[in-house]
Amino acid sequence: MSETQRISLAIVEDQELIRKSLKIVLGMEPDFHVAWLAENGSKAIELCKADPPDIILMDIKMPIMDGVEATKRIKAEWPSVKVIILTTFEEVELVLDALHSGAEGYLLKAMDPKDLASGIRHVHRGETLIPQHMAKEIFARGRLGSGATSATGSTQKPDDYGLSEREVQVLKALSDGLSNREIGSKLFISEGTVRNYISAVYAKMDVRNRAEAARKAMESHWFRDSLHDNRH
Repeated sequence: MSETQRISLAIVEDQELIRKSLKIVLGMEPDFHVAWLAENGSKAIELCKADPPDIILMDIKMPIMDGVEATKRIKAEWPSVKVIILTTFEEVELVLDALHSGAEGYLLKAMDPKDLASGIRHVHRGETLIPQHMAKEIFARGRLGSGATSATGSTQKPDDYGLSEREVQVLKALSDGLSNREIGSKLFISEGTVRNYISAVYAKMDVRNRAEAARKAMESHWFRDSLHDNRH
């Protein structure tokens, strides 16, 4: 596989040991190329100007510029660059801010390297990476933001966005953390049809990715019952 066909990665992490360890581990994957390392968000932006990668693994808590602010600036300047947040479970509140800033998903630092590699490929294929067993937890903890809830406390309904019944079903499934393939199996439709429905949901809800769509739905409590009734 030539380098031009490999997934270009960048690692942004303030702890040198973790940074270099990730480079070694991910560099062993034949379809990955670690383009550069950065110790904070400010340095990452500087390096992006010269060499924007396909995917950035972004720590949240860093000096000078944290991962949330860096994600916001990078997605604004280089929207095609995908960002995966590296976090601990205790930082789950901060992950919400990063998802709202445009990150494609998150992974826990304490995970098997093979699972990390798999997650990176998942995001490179265009999916949003919110592990199913944690999806409900992270949205259940979510703070109400500026999206679907107004200052008066009124919330928008799916009908307000013009969502069809099938689009609402797809939105609920992706809010539960299901992949396109799993949504297709659940609803007995093809993956291509799932992608079409998801694109329509994005356009109607004025969001950029799964995380924003799910967050907007959760803030309006459209699927509140599923937080309690659909646990695994």
